[in-house]
Amino acid sequence: MVLLSLRLQPFPPNFPSSRFNKAISTTTRNPNNFLLGTQNRLKSSCWCSSAAATQSTPEGFLVVEDDLPALLQILPRELREQLENEPRKAELLEIVLDLGRRPEARFLGEPGGQYLRNAEVSQEELQEAERALGEFGGDNRAGIEGTLHRISAIRSRKGTIVGLTCRVGRAVTGHVDMVRDLLEYKESILFLGRPGVGKTTVMREIARVMADELHKRVVIVDTSNEIGGDGDVPHSAIGGARRMQVPEPSMQHKVMIEAVENHMPEVIIVDEIGTKAEAVACRSIAERGVMLIGTAHGEHLSNIVKNPTLSDLVGGVESVTLSDEEARARGTQKTIMERKAPPTFPFLIEMRERDYWVTHRTEKSVDMLLHGRKPFIEIRRRDEKFNVVIERWTKYDGDGI
Repeated sequence: MVLLSLRLQPFPPNFPSSRFNKAISTTTRNPNNFLLGTQNRLKSSCWCSSAAATQSTPEGFLVVEDDLPALLQILPRELREQLENEPRKAELLEIVLDLGRRPEARFLGEPGGQYLRNAEVSQEELQEAERALGEFGGDNRAGIEGTLHRISAIRSRKGTIVGLTCRVGRAVTGHVDMVRDLLEYKESILFLGRPGVGKTTVMREIARVMADELHKRVVIVDTSNEIGGDGDVPHSAIGGARRMQVPEPSMQHKVMIEAVENHMPEVIIVDEIGTKAEAVACRSIAERGVMLIGTAHGEHLSNIVKNPTLSDLVGGVESVTLSDEEARARGTQKTIMERKAPPTFPFLIEMRERDYWVTHRTEKSVDMLLHGRKPFIEIRRRDEKFNVVIERWTKYDGDGI
């Protein structure tokens, strides 16, 4: 195996190895559990490079519990019966009900959706679903008590509900194997990924593992009750982690600081970091020595670096003017971009697919991207036997700055 490229730019020596990584064998808790296969396989040519060091864990699998009957109860009887008999219901992602259009079901790993009937959705059917759900929050989201499902509303200018997106919430056991070794380092981790790739599902299981297996004091800041489920009693999927609900999405940053000041957490978990105030709250929490596990929307590290609202999560970027001598020594222009501060999240993971993740040591990756070079990263994926395979010393294939 040729490793010449490793000598040119060594990978950070403190980047964690996979020695802690173990697969969990978990028994199902009720008859509705099922094994979840890998939905999207990437081409083998994307998995390896000549300089990659690969390691796999022994015999792993995922166990998923979805409480799907509870979600189907809010649907019209015709749709409910059709989905109960749907052979692909294990892969059901969401059900879309829009006024005057045919109801649609969307499945994991499939483009587009499947119409459930030819008749259009009526106002009466939407009103019946609204009565079954009860009150929607200020973010137009509602849930079903005791489950992880999320229902989001689309309203007309008059405030009437004219559309519903019924998202299936699943509790997954075994997904945390992908990052178990990183949790041992007690450093903050930021997950990136497009909507639907499974960020919230990972947050949920990390909360359970940190609280029940690593015995940490864990507090979840749950803005839309998406991590801990609807209702005042959180779903059992988060284990012994505590959950703080957020009255309004605009108050998320305040509840994050309140959690630190009032409840002495060792770990704080927060979903969908999206505002400057939340980014500042994250830095304040990290500076107090509390481990953060968070998510943000974006597919690549460069999306966060270029985002003025969230760039502080990875250290921020500032323009620096070099002297003539320094510019000549570096072989660059006099004005360059540099990382402004240490990153709030020392680790950043791009969730490309549910079973294909790219792991960065944030500080090193940001510096190299700002200097126009490609950093070395770890690729974490599952093979056909559900084993976690970690490929180290791999050249990054994402966008530059």
